[in-house]
Amino acid sequence: MTALERRASVGLAGIYGLRMLGLFIILPIFAVYSKQLPGGENHLLIGIALGAYGLTQAFLQIPAGWLSDHYGRKPIIYGGLLLFALGSFIAASADNIYWVIAGRAIQGAGAINAAVMALTADLTREEVRSRAMGMIGMTIGVTFSLALILSPILNVWFGVPGIFALTGVLALLAMLVVRFVIPSPKITRFHSDTEANSSRLVEVLHNKDLLRLDFGIFSMHAVLMSVFLQVPFLLQADDLEVSQHWKIYLPVMMIAFVLMVPLIILAEKTDKGKQIFLMAIALAGAAQVLLLVTQHSLWGVALSLLAFFTAFNVLEAKLPSLISVIAPISARGTAMGVYSSVQFLGAFFGATVGGALMQYIGGNAVFVFAISMLVLWLLVAVGMQSPAAVRTKLYHLPEMDDAAAVELRKRLAQVTGVCEVMVVAAEGMAFLKVDKHTYDEASVEQLVMKGA
Repeated sequence: MTALERRASVGLAGIYGLRMLGLFIILPIFAVYSKQLPGGENHLLIGIALGAYGLTQAFLQIPAGWLSDHYGRKPIIYGGLLLFALGSFIAASADNIYWVIAGRAIQGAGAINAAVMALTADLTREEVRSRAMGMIGMTIGVTFSLALILSPILNVWFGVPGIFALTGVLALLAMLVVRFVIPSPKITRFHSDTEANSSRLVEVLHNKDLLRLDFGIFSMHAVLMSVFLQVPFLLQADDLEVSQHWKIYLPVMMIAFVLMVPLIILAEKTDKGKQIFLMAIALAGAAQVLLLVTQHSLWGVALSLLAFFTAFNVLEAKLPSLISVIAPISARGTAMGVYSSVQFLGAFFGATVGGALMQYIGGNAVFVFAISMLVLWLLVAVGMQSPAAVRTKLYHLPEMDDAAAVELRKRLAQVTGVCEVMVVAAEGMAFLKVDKHTYDEASVEQLVMKGA
């Protein structure tokens, strides 16, 4: 990466992570805190408050990405951060659960994810773009872990209203980072490999393998949100005060990360990817069963969370890579946009259904819901094809017209090991999906250099 690309990638990863921190940081403490609020005795309303950001985020992030194509990346990001800050301050000053719900919904309306990804693409060359996107993806995982650990500690210092206010202030400071740290792109244009294309939506929504993965991320985040409606109360009932919950989350998240790494390596280096993927879903389900059975034991809850977050980390890492493998090159950005939207929709669904079950049936019903979702996901996932051993290659092209691009695509498609080709003359790029074992790279490079 050049110095400019590094600065852009680190800055944008930080902004993306900051926003996710603001959304995740109340998960471990909000259910307990909400009991102090008028209306907070209703678990359904607690669930809606936790998940409200997911509903607005799910419906607005793809349109916000499209708006950034027309009005510029930074204006949309500024607007999104302002909305996020406004929602945070509303939630901070809320004197009942309904105002918290409104604040959380406004937080989610500041949907800058797609615009951040598009700005990352504007500011990085194609050959290093995957590294920049990887930095953003890694930031999400780190942010989630930090949120679980820091949340109980910050709650002691500032309380939940203070945490909301802090995230609002950080969002305003992030605007300064966008202004003074993130470079402004010389050219803003559509990027086929990272942005959603409305003309490709039907194709993506009719792809059964992609729908399986979409259902997977929907289920996983539904279960995740339902877990945090119940677990804080279990830890409290097992004589661990909210301020001490970090003593469970810190070792659990650290050990889960260590356990996740060899499983990911094994899945990438062998042909056992599907088996490990299915095993992780089964482990997440088993963790929910264990949580149901051992909920009155602090050690039992900790062990259950360790199993769940080990599986969660594996699945969170594998699902985007599977989307990349399965989605057609021309629809990859669209597939990722749908995937991300469904993820947030799952968060809203899980929090709302979990809250309703706690309110009208009881806490154990939340675990039954989680187990049912994971069993259903396992049944859906069993039918998926084993992921192909492919990777994506990007090549710069000399200037050419559309007719020459069509001819080049035909010739590239005939090269050994090339599974799929997209040549975009307007972007000056060739996108190839190739077999890792049989790819004839020399022949492709020769064709690309000639431009035909």
